Amino acid sequence: MARIRNAAVAGSFYDSDPENLRREVDFLLNEAKAPKLKGQIRGLVAPHAGYMYSGSVAAAAYRTLQGLSYEAVMLVGPSHREYFNGVTIYPGDAYQTPLGQIPIHAELRAALLRQSPIIQLSEAGHRAEHCLEVQLPFLQRVLGNFSIVPMIIGNQTKEYCLNLGNAIAAVARRRNILLIASSDLSHYHPYDAAVELDQQVISDVEAFDEHELMDRLVNSRDEACGGGPIVSVMHASKLLGANRSHLLLYNNSGDVTGDKSAVVGYCSLAFLQTN
Repeated sequence: MARIRNAAVAGSFYDSDPENLRREVDFLLNEAKAPKLKGQIRGLVAPHAGYMYSGSVAAAAYRTLQGLSYEAVMLVGPSHREYFNGVTIYPGDAYQTPLGQIPIHAELRAALLRQSPIIQLSEAGHRAEHCLEVQLPFLQRVLGNFSIVPMIIGNQTKEYCLNLGNAIAAVARRRNILLIASSDLSHYHPYDAAVELDQQVISDVEAFDEHELMDRLVNSRDEACGGGPIVSVMHASKLLGANRSHLLLYNNSGDVTGDKSAVVGYCSLAFLQTN
């Protein structure tokens, strides 16, 4: 009997009705501006709040994938609800959304587990976690049929983040794989302070130096709840040939709701190989 990770936040972060969800995602994708990116997309950064807050920013990332296809998508996100060391990959057969099931790429999962002892097969970090789930309906609408490797980082230490990036690059090399880091930016600062904090993170990501970004996150000079996943995916993307990053869109919850007293920041970025 198949082991399925059922949708945990359908009806709260996004619509639980399949037809409504299709319309919502398609509207966001159609409204998103599609920049002309020079080079091959190796990785993306996309936010993970409810669609009413960050859906337009996520759509700016996923619009860049229209017309493309991949053997698999490897997603990395932070654990919001469970604390553990290392990285977990869901041990089941598929993730479920209202738009259907997405199979897990068993071969790539097994290869990752062989790469590093920090990577474990476990439901820890996956059970009620939203950060990967909210990416999937966008992927389902732009890619159609694909498989995934869903990974959650527990304690976002430099060792774990860079080790995971090395492992991802080792198994993705010479394969048609898309990497995605799930991350929001600063949380619950006044609008102007949040924009300043978020622009610093974006500037560091655009500098394309994952070691400096990690050091700034560890020393609390940068703030991003999925900063570790960004570091992992940036590191892996560079090892796979990416040589620059490109900001696609930034805004925060204050831009959506008008309440600027305590906002959450969102951005989408692409990691590109241009030579």
